Amino acid sequence: MQYPLTCLFWIIGFSIPRACCRAKVGDQFPSAAVPRQKQAPIMNIPLPGFGGGKDSSSDTGAVIISDVIEKDRAINIFAGFTRDIASISKRLNDDGCNSTVLAPLNSEIQKLPRKPWEDPKDYGALGQSAYEGSAGEDRAHTNLRRFVEAHILAVSPWKEGEKIKSIGGEELWWENKGGTRIVRLISTKSFNYR
Repeated sequence: MQYPLTCLFWIIGFSIPRACCRAKVGDQFPSAAVPRQKQAPIMNIPLPGFGGGKDSSSDTGAVIISDVIEKDRAINIFAGFTRDIASISKRLNDDGCNSTVLAPLNSEIQKLPRKPWEDPKDYGALGQSAYEGSAGEDRAHTNLRRFVEAHILAVSPWKEGEKIKSIGGEELWWENKGGTRIVRLISTKSFNYR
């Protein structure tokens, strides 16, 4: 099964809409919905490409991922989620820590059938009050952390064909087929976002 993706290729990775959140093991995700010639680096900062290249930090000073993703209005909802998770916020603020961020577009997060911090299992076990009170807030925070960690890789650059686990435990790899970058989900650890 293939889903269209909108891509922004930076040092931090690329944008993945809802298709990734609705992924099943073995699904494919073509990532060239936006023609390459119309893509441009965010804020015109020369950043290394997806899959390798010279590190721009030696020429322009350190690039901090959190600064880059916060400035892109198309992914600022996800950028806000990253600030809510201390371990991820620390990672994305560390200029010495390479990461790839698979940031869902705002429009795709808004299309999800429920919020990223909601889990159907919680509603099944606890009903509509699953996220009330301090225990509910803790459950919501755990679910949001799982969602964010599923979209962060502890590597950059991410080479074509290289199988990588996200910080959340999802195993992914990508390939280039006819100019289209396809991200494949091999296995998933997180809950289903449908």
